[in-house]
Amino acid sequence: MERLQKIISKAGAASRREAERLILAGRVTVNGLTVMELGTQADADKDIIAVDGVDIGAPKQKLYFLLNKPGKCISAVRDDRGRRTVVDLLPEVKEYIYPVGRLDYDTEGLLLLTNDGELMNGLLHPRYEIEKTYIAKAQGLITEDELRRLRRGVMLEDGMTAPARARLLERADNGAWCRVQLTIHEGRNRQVRRMLQAVGHRVQSLKRTAFAGLTLEGVPRGQYRSLTAGEVDRLKKIAGDVAGTPAGASHKES
Repeated sequence: MERLQKIISKAGAASRREAERLILAGRVTVNGLTVMELGTQADADKDIIAVDGVDIGAPKQKLYFLLNKPGKCISAVRDDRGRRTVVDLLPEVKEYIYPVGRLDYDTEGLLLLTNDGELMNGLLHPRYEIEKTYIAKAQGLITEDELRRLRRGVMLEDGMTAPARARLLERADNGAWCRVQLTIHEGRNRQVRRMLQAVGHRVQSLKRTAFAGLTLEGVPRGQYRSLTAGEVDRLKKIAGDVAGTPAGASHKES
């Protein structure tokens, strides 16, 4: 027997924190009965556990996808306000999959989706300092001094950020805007936007171009591909071998 939120997380349906929110919202059932107590325990091998009516039992095959997320899209399985979700962009995938972390509604770029909860938790764990690279178009022209501040870390309302790699990629001739590349390993809410705002530059658009060594090469906006078995192996190594050796990755593509 295990706590329900741990079972949901291991199944890849949500992170543990998100699983707790799902339980409290009455979106989880065990053997057909709605459960809203966080201390509830269940047997993943015997009980039928569902989120939003979808059985999250152990998948027959673990799936791993890389999506080039467009803007105006929610990094979630379902949205109560009826907005498009990242899962909607993979209509051929009938298994229950869940995004690894989140990109903001207006943020584009690289997002992983999987039903491997252990790998998801490993990739999101701060211990492993998984690198994420973003390109931001920001108002004004960032100075070398401001880039140095980003590289040292800047103070936000929730504390000092870790040092980032930062460089200027492009600038408007009239100084109205610039493009900045930032590589971070933390996962705070709206972190890149807040870091640039902290040095005086409001972000106009933002795209994640790399995550854990993976890039968007060959994946147009709004499209996705399966990870190769080699890529999955490498992710598991950098995430602390949390999920063992994959039996093989899916090769579905759109």
